[in-house]
Amino acid sequence: MATIPLTKRGAELLKAELHRLKTVERPWVINAISEARAQGDLSENAEYEAAKDKQGFIEGRILEVESKLAVGQVIDPSTLSAGGRIVFGATVDLEEEASGDAVTYQIVGEDEADIKFGRISVGSPIARALIGKEAGDVAVVNAPGGAKNYEIIKVRYT
Repeated sequence: MATIPLTKRGAELLKAELHRLKTVERPWVINAISEARAQGDLSENAEYEAAKDKQGFIEGRILEVESKLAVGQVIDPSTLSAGGRIVFGATVDLEEEASGDAVTYQIVGEDEADIKFGRISVGSPIARALIGKEAGDVAVVNAPGGAKNYEIIKVRYT
């Protein structure tokens, strides 16, 4: 399996999720299954079926998070020396040429992407258009509404 990039923050979030799944969610669902079993006939017990489904989801997510942490490559943006180029973990100030709107994005891993907080996945169209560029360059992003040009104002590694 190929390595997947994670920011330091992203790795910590995955570790916290794994801890919560193992120490809170898993014991809760085991207890719910036990209580449902105590009610008798399992063939017509909706609570038992719901708890078993929940258990399957939790166990699957535990495996997924453990796998991502095992193959994850943690990248601390503050230690990067990319010479001003946009790389994974960089924070970029952009200005859309058509509207003049300013936006700031940090390029992060798939699991930590959240556009509301300015974090975009490294696999997103805008991140792919930005990677390798420097301040002063123009990135052309092919969006569903047509191509958009973004001027790169500043690149930070924080």
